[in-house]
Amino acid sequence: MLVLTRKPGEGIIIGDDIIIKIIEMKSGGIRIGIDAPRNTKIYRQEVYDRIRQKNIEAATGWDMTDLDFISDSLSDRTVKK
Repeated sequence: MLVLTRKPGEGIIIGDDIIIKIIEMKSGGIRIGIDAPRNTKIYRQEVYDRIRQKNIEAATGWDMTDLDFISDSLSDRTVKK
């Protein structure tokens, strides 16, 4: 892990297209600004961790009997025109 000391108005650059700038420091908190391409996903860590956990639960939460039921239900459907 790289640890840097920055002051308000200073920043860091990640790669060629991500800039992180320290906006202000007050009351024990730090406000940062992030300038990145629109297609770059940016999450607060606690939000990302929740999304990741939900994805793990969704991927591992299936019971084979549930999958068999869904498969049978889909194969029994007829297409109506």
